Amino acid sequence: MPEPAMDPKVDHAFLDNLITQYRHKPGALLAILESAQDHHPRKYLTKETLEYIGKEIGVSRSQIYNVVTFYSFFNLTPQGDHSITICRGTACHARGSKKILDFVKNMLQLQETNSGYADKLCLTTPDNRFTVRTVACFGQCALAPVVSVDERIYGYMTCRKIREIIEKLDREPVEPVPLFI
Repeated sequence: MPEPAMDPKVDHAFLDNLITQYRHKPGALLAILESAQDHHPRKYLTKETLEYIGKEIGVSRSQIYNVVTFYSFFNLTPQGDHSITICRGTACHARGSKKILDFVKNMLQLQETNSGYADKLCLTTPDNRFTVRTVACFGQCALAPVVSVDERIYGYMTCRKIREIIEKLDREPVEPVPLFI
């Protein structure tokens, strides 16, 4: 698992409000972490953010790290403008999701550094335009192979269809990401 990326710009006021809002509620840690991640322009949790949350709510760094590495929806590295998630479940695999994954990685010129762990893949292009990840299963097996692009589910995916989607997204103008909101 990757170490959380460093980012000295932690929005303490935002985090303090979250902690006040969720303190002493069931599931508080998950809610705080999810909101903190959504608040960051690159949709990830920095090392400083994790340490601040832990200190403020009295949870050890190891416990927080266990939570953010257990749940696949938490990100420890900056995410791209567009997210492409490819299902690697049994039905999707049997219907060609590995071929689609390889096609997307090739199209976006992404290189795996942890070869052999396709069920945990998360790669971002150097220009931060696209993040490609895999998920164990979307639960949409009847539509296999399934791909999610910017949280929209596409069934019966093919290499041609995903190429068209990526090319359309790549033509969109790039909006600058603020240092912190």
